[in-house]
Amino acid sequence: MRFSFLSVLVLSSVMLACATRSPAPVPSGGAPVEGPSPLDPAAEQYVKLVLALGQHGESDVDAYYGPEAWAREARTTRLSLVEIGQRTAAVMKAVEAVPVPGDALVAMRRRFLLAQLSALSTRVRMLSGERLTFDDESQALYGARAPRHSKAEFEAVLARLDELVPGPGSLSERVDRFRQRFVIPLDKREAVYRAAIAEARRRTLLHGVLPDHERFTLEFVSGKSWGAYNWFQGNATSLIQINTELPDFIGRVVLLAAHEGYPGHHVYSSLLEQHLVRERGWVEFTVYPLFSPMSFIAEGSADYGVELAFPDAEAYVRDVLFPLAGFDPKDAAPYMRLEALLTQLSYATTEAARAWLDGRLDREATRDWLMRYAMMSPARAELTMKNTEANRSYVINYNLGRDLVRQYVERRAGPGATQERRWEVFLELLASPRLPADLQ
Repeated sequence: MRFSFLSVLVLSSVMLACATRSPAPVPSGGAPVEGPSPLDPAAEQYVKLVLALGQHGESDVDAYYGPEAWAREARTTRLSLVEIGQRTAAVMKAVEAVPVPGDALVAMRRRFLLAQLSALSTRVRMLSGERLTFDDESQALYGARAPRHSKAEFEAVLARLDELVPGPGSLSERVDRFRQRFVIPLDKREAVYRAAIAEARRRTLLHGVLPDHERFTLEFVSGKSWGAYNWFQGNATSLIQINTELPDFIGRVVLLAAHEGYPGHHVYSSLLEQHLVRERGWVEFTVYPLFSPMSFIAEGSADYGVELAFPDAEAYVRDVLFPLAGFDPKDAAPYMRLEALLTQLSYATTEAARAWLDGRLDREATRDWLMRYAMMSPARAELTMKNTEANRSYVINYNLGRDLVRQYVERRAGPGATQERRWEVFLELLASPRLPADLQ
């Protein structure tokens, strides 16, 4: 995610390219490849309304690679929130009036437009000052509600952490001291990231086909409130930025290589562009409104993609990344166990956000909760709260999204499915207009 623009310091930039031919042009509003559809006018209006909303919310448009004239129109016309809300309601009625198509994928397109338009309507109301409860907001924007988790569940994980890192000081201090031993040295960082990204890409290509001109640029930056971000730019091209102000723990490298790159955000956006925009001419996929059901699929699939691409994460980190970073491979096992336990605390962040936004915890109590139950440092807790103020219920897209994508893949793949079959189901999900409701 991206929020707040302070100073950006590009420390390193490296192009990871695999271009073998000139990229094909992006459709610019002409006739769709598969022929006109009664949904096309509504799809165009949807894109324009998302762009119009982007004039009011700094982070509302995460990516856009459609006709520049539409973006220019949004900037010059600058519709009011009232006008955007009214037009959104009209477009929803137009989509509802289109009979449900017999083609399953086209029917999915109709449902996708309705869900995205509904989220757009909610976002208009929120920018106009309306506040929803955490659960109602997440349902309205992302089509899902996070389950509730008790303190007892987190305490059980903390007890296991306490056994893993004994010694003087509080548990959070001990965990932090232990992890600090595995911060990648600055002069090793680029080589470690290059290796992990290349391996994530290699493993992804063993199971699926990507556009042969796909590529991305990797930048190391500072002055951001997020840990990493993928800025999809169209034409199967991404800018991936890594925030160097957060500790560069070596276990984080595999996470970011897969989540932001392969088979995560870069692959998701590239496949939607290839199969739905280029092959079918569905212009609604040239825009990505951040606060919408798309983010539930995007973040959930990116997080699940980490475990799909690296089922052997401990062995890979030990045998490849530890030596590259100058660490002793024998320390990999306890370190990776600690990181796995910390992952089990991810819903503690959700509970903190829900309690704070619903008024059951004040700011100080929320910070204390994050430090105790999510094992965050004071600085990281403050950064998380800053993001929560801006993003609100967005946090469910990571942990709940991951869990539901995993369940979907396992259910569709079937009992005893091979890893190849899981990849097949997963990549099919990425290339389709499926919604969170389809995962349940």
